[in-house]
Amino acid sequence: MTDSKKTEDTIAELKKEVTELSGLALATGVILTQFLQTICARELNPQGSVDKIMNNARDGIEAFSKQTESDPAMTKRALEAVQQYEDQIRSVLRT
Repeated sequence: MTDSKKTEDTIAELKKEVTELSGLALATGVILTQFLQTICARELNPQGSVDKIMNNARDGIEAFSKQTESDPAMTKRALEAVQQYEDQIRSVLRT
């Protein structure tokens, strides 16, 4: 097999893997959001519960990133994801 063919096969394999991981991430995000909405909705102060959960998540991401010297792009995307989850969760909770 030529180097070009190996490269094409590797790229195709990586594209398939990224697609599969994207699907897994989507399903995980939807389930997590539904789960957290249900939990927070049962609290006396649902918005306060969201604050606590999301602030802990942000702190955890920052600590992990610092400890492992993670790629800043990964950290940025993780923090953006927390904001996305927060927005989705808050959208269905009473104020």
